[in-house]
Formats: sequence, structure tokens, C-alpha cells
Amino acid sequence: MQQLIEGFPRQLKEALEIGRKATLKAPGGPYGNVVVTGLGGSGIGGRIAAQLAHKEAKCPIEVYNNYYLPGYVNHKSLVIACSYSGNTEETLAAMDQALAKGARVVTITSGGTMLEVAKAKGLDHIVIPGGNPPRTMLAYSLVQQFFVLHHFGIIGDGFEGAIKTAALMLEHDKEDIKKAAMELTEKLVGKRLVIYSEANTEAVSIRFRQQVNENSKELCWHHVIPEMNHNELVGWAGGDKDIAVVIFRHKEDHARTQMRMEINKGIFEKYTSHIHEVWSKGDTSFARQLYLINLGDWASYYWAEKKGVDPTEIAVSNMLKGKLAEVK
Repeated sequence: MQQLIEGFPRQLKEALEIGRKATLKAPGGPYGNVVVTGLGGSGIGGRIAAQLAHKEAKCPIEVYNNYYLPGYVNHKSLVIACSYSGNTEETLAAMDQALAKGARVVTITSGGTMLEVAKAKGLDHIVIPGGNPPRTMLAYSLVQQFFVLHHFGIIGDGFEGAIKTAALMLEHDKEDIKKAAMELTEKLVGKRLVIYSEANTEAVSIRFRQQVNENSKELCWHHVIPEMNHNELVGWAGGDKDIAVVIFRHKEDHARTQMRMEINKGIFEKYTSHIHEVWSKGDTSFARQLYLINLGDWASYYWAEKKGVDPTEIAVSNMLKGKLAEVK
């Protein structure tokens, strides 16, 4: 796990090469909507991509993490099915629906049933390196999302330079990022973690939550501002000293949201002294979000180390899949 997290910047650059070499059919279109279907470590790349692309996207991009797709999917839809193993049953079911509805389907996978179906049906597909936990291969699945969106005319080509620049920054700042992650981890061990961010960067919070769940073997939750101000903030009446708050922040967060964050901190402080702000770094939105993702990955790894647990072990998830496989 340590080596895989360490390799994140290199993986981003390798993913760019894979995307450049990918052979996709004529784009067709125009498309009325894009739906990304995928779960867990396979699905988070789509959510991050949708978040980063929303300002320039030519049509709505929605992420679905389930067995089904929204009713509006039709022959004018682009569906990106992402399963690292190629065997995620929910994603395969959603892909079947997309084909039945006449949508244009593109797959991102390392193999399995998804790749077999894609080849048999002549679907566009991009193959990424296999053999590792899906959550450690985020760079590959994330970057391919942008190549697909660009090929089909949803976004421009500026993402390539932005990702390359971000990768170089992460390499250059590696030791500082690891140090910041270790310092953050020291403050979180033994606490129940709550993660907050502006709504525009919710995917980064989701990624951190997922990593803490799987690597650190810890329950935690996340929410976004301003939405949490209309519900969860009231729930802080039940807060206590064993909760640790991490707030992911960006200098470009909406001014009113930044005001809300400052007021929220004062409310949290009535119940816990463990409030930690993590400010992003980087010259672009790509760099700032990838910085927080990499820092969060390291923090989840260090947390596992301090607990003495194996960050790669996911026996309970495998047990669930085994039980489901028994019922056809």
C-alpha cells in the first residue's frame, strides 16, 4: 500500500500515456447527458472527474452507484461504465440497461466480464493495469474519464496539461505532503472523524472517507457546506469531545461559504477541541484537488500503521461478494 500511494504521481503520468494511445470510435453525438456508473474505488474517479469538469461540460454529468440507471438515459446518452476488476455486478447490470436503452457505452476496466462484453459487442473500451486494489488505481480510472469526455466532445483538451503539472507538483512536494499527512493522523487516531468541504469539492471528501474506511478500518462520515448548515449543523447539539473534524479548504471557495465555515468552527468548538483545517495547494483546480486526495491517502495509511492493521485487507467485503455469488 505504501508503494502504491507513493506511486500516485507516476501513475497519473502513465495514465496520460494510456489515454493518448486509446483507440475510440467516431464520437457521434451530440449527447444530451453523461452518466458514469461505478462503485467504490472504481466509481470515485467518475465523481472527481464530473466535479472538475462541471464548469466546461457541454451537458450534465451524473454519477450513479447502483444496479440501475436514471430513466432519462436513451440513445442520446453517453454512459461510462467503470469497474476496475470488470466483475462489479452492480456496474455490469447498469451497463446492460444502458445498452438496452440504446445509449453509447464506453468501458474503463482492467479485464473481467466487462472487457469480455465490450469486445464481444464492439464497445469502446480503455484497458488499465490490473492486479491491485481498485482504490489504489484511482489515477488510471480518473484520467481515462477525461479522455472519454474529451473524445465525445463534452470537454476540451486542457486537462492533459493540468494533470501533468499536478503530477509534477505532487512529486516535488512529496515529503511535505507525507509530513502534513502524518501530523494530521496524529490528531485523528482514537477519534471519530467527520469530514467537511465546500459542495464543489465533495468528491475529495468522499475519497478520504472511503480511504479511512478501507485502509484505516474506521467509521467516519462526511458532509458539505452550505447543505450541512441546513440540517447537520443542528445535530451538533449531540457532538462530543471524541469527534475530530477535518475541513478541506480552498482559497477559491465561495466567499459566503468561507464565512459559513468560520461560523461553523465556532459551533464545533463548543463540543470538541479537535478541529483541523487542511488547505489545498496548487495553481489549478486539478492540482489542488489531487493534492488533498494524495494527502488523505497518506493519512489513511499512517492511521492504519498506528492501529497496527493491514491497510490492504478487505475480508468483510470479499465475504459479502462471496455470499452474493451463491445466489444467482
